[in-house]
Amino acid sequence: MAPKAREKAKPAAAAAAAAPAVAIEDLFTSLNRHIQRSEFDLAVKVSDQVLSIAPGDEDAIRCKLVALIKNDSIDDALSAIQEFSKKSSIDFSFFKAYCLYRQNKLDEALESLKGQEGNSATMLLESQILFRLGKMDACVDVYQKLQKSKIDSLEINFVAGLVSAGRASEVQGTMDSLRVKPTSSFELAYNVACSLIERNKYKDAEQMLLSARRIGQETLMEENLADDDIEIELAPLAVQLAYVQQVLGNTQEAFESYASIIKKNLADDSSLAVAISNLITLKGPKDVSDGLRKLDKLIEKGEGPLTFHLARGLDLKLSQKQREAIYVNRMLLLLHSNKLDQARELASALPGMFPNSIMPVLLQAAVHVRENKANKAEEILGQFANKFPEKSKIILLARAQIAAAAGHPQIAAESLLKIQDIQHKPATVATIVSLKERAGDIDGADAVFDSAIKWWSNAMAEDNKLDVIMQEAASFKLRHGKKDEAARLYEELVKSHGSIEALVGLIQTAAHTDIQKAESYEKQLKPLPGLKGIDVESLEKTSGAKNTENTPAVGIPEAYEPKNKEKTKKKRKRKPKYPKGFDPANPGPPPDPERWLPKRERSSYRPKRKDKRAAQIRGSQGAVVKEAASNVNPKSNQTANSKGTSQASTEQARPSSKSRKKSRN
Repeated sequence: MAPKAREKAKPAAAAAAAAPAVAIEDLFTSLNRHIQRSEFDLAVKVSDQVLSIAPGDEDAIRCKLVALIKNDSIDDALSAIQEFSKKSSIDFSFFKAYCLYRQNKLDEALESLKGQEGNSATMLLESQILFRLGKMDACVDVYQKLQKSKIDSLEINFVAGLVSAGRASEVQGTMDSLRVKPTSSFELAYNVACSLIERNKYKDAEQMLLSARRIGQETLMEENLADDDIEIELAPLAVQLAYVQQVLGNTQEAFESYASIIKKNLADDSSLAVAISNLITLKGPKDVSDGLRKLDKLIEKGEGPLTFHLARGLDLKLSQKQREAIYVNRMLLLLHSNKLDQARELASALPGMFPNSIMPVLLQAAVHVRENKANKAEEILGQFANKFPEKSKIILLARAQIAAAAGHPQIAAESLLKIQDIQHKPATVATIVSLKERAGDIDGADAVFDSAIKWWSNAMAEDNKLDVIMQEAASFKLRHGKKDEAARLYEELVKSHGSIEALVGLIQTAAHTDIQKAESYEKQLKPLPGLKGIDVESLEKTSGAKNTENTPAVGIPEAYEPKNKEKTKKKRKRKPKYPKGFDPANPGPPPDPERWLPKRERSSYRPKRKDKRAAQIRGSQGAVVKEAASNVNPKSNQTANSKGTSQASTEQARPSSKSRKKSRN
């Protein structure tokens, strides 16, 4: 009986197994419907229902992970990946790398992709991670490998990578190889315009941006987007177009464009941040408080010391160059507003945020200069130049400028001498020599000239500056008493270039040391026409030639002839006119120099003292002393007010001069 009972149970078990299968199919149908409608919360719930029935179903697991990622639940997706990795043999490396990429954990994301199969999806994610890390050359290499793959809009990212890598000159060749036109989409036209900006072709970039805006409006209107949504989509184009106008000198148009974008607030966060930063740059030191208020909304201070980050996820949306520009603008505004404590704090944090940039160390030096600590600024810049010699050109130029302004000419000269590619140029040589002269190092300045002459003598440049350097070096040596060396340089210039200036300089220099040589070279000077009959003796007796309009061009000027020389008229001295009755022989005491001042403003003025012993008036208010009342002038006006009466009584009550003398004793 028992075996029969088991046989009867088999159909029931088969029915029970068939029921879940039907339910799973229904669940997958609803799951597909939720994903197509972008109802990712419901998709996650349905995936959990499927996994409760079939725990190891790969499709359900993948659907859940994708739904979590699409729903921006990156932390939940990573937790699910960690949980499923223990129970399933599925490789979740790609999902994990993408989640880490979304969390901006770029190094961990790149590490997670190692060992993955080089399919197009993996390579695209790798290129995005490299782009975010700023490794543009590696990013472009990945795009070059993907050229043969049929990936939609590959050329848009490819051109963006080339522009960011500083290889804008390769954009046209890349587009030719991909067989695409710049105007095939407004995104591609925008990236091509950015490449033209990098190549300083601003007029062409402006036309390309206008075409991109027109194409974008047509494309987005066909997709039935609202006007505000279209403006948000095309905001990067508007910001870039305003920047081109700013560079071309149309500052008013650029100002209005930036202000309109910020006021309407119809732009994505990254475009709005760039517009704010560019507007602050356009204003300069004007309206510093408004600029700081705008930037404070973009920059937030972290929990730890010396930590800052951008608000609204801008750290992930902006390039490193754009982020750095925002911090630099805030730093400059803090310096302009003399908020040195905040500027010092931000300057200390920037080197850790942008370790490959020279701007943080320049800003640190600027803070020290504002604090009148030029020595500290010179020290910081010098240490950075020694540590990173490949980035030292701008650093050394800044150090030279700070040292020269602080009165340290020797340090400024040493900084310029360390810049190899410009130290032998005429302008640099002149600056270094001037600094050495100011520092009193004449031999060092002379050595700079000698080094420059040697370098230009061996240089194969078309625009050789050897004659200019030798001319200035000879003049310098002659000015500092090195006449033999100066004569040698002038002689080399005459033999090699044959310039009149060098010949004149040689004659003047040789006249101090070797008169015969000076006379021999003097014969090489061409005589001036019309000057054969000059009487040298009479010329030496004159005071010099006069510049007159009627002076003949050739021959002996009339100004040199003593007969025609006009006598200068002497001005007649007139006798001074004295007041009536004044005897200049007996002028008497000098007049008072303060006679024009009012008496109260003269030094001899002494105000009269009031006698404190004057009779005090007692009685009810308005009472008048009988004696004072009897002395009132009867001819005075009977309608005088009470004030006039009191003044009269006080005047009569003044003590005599004798009583004042007694009071002093």
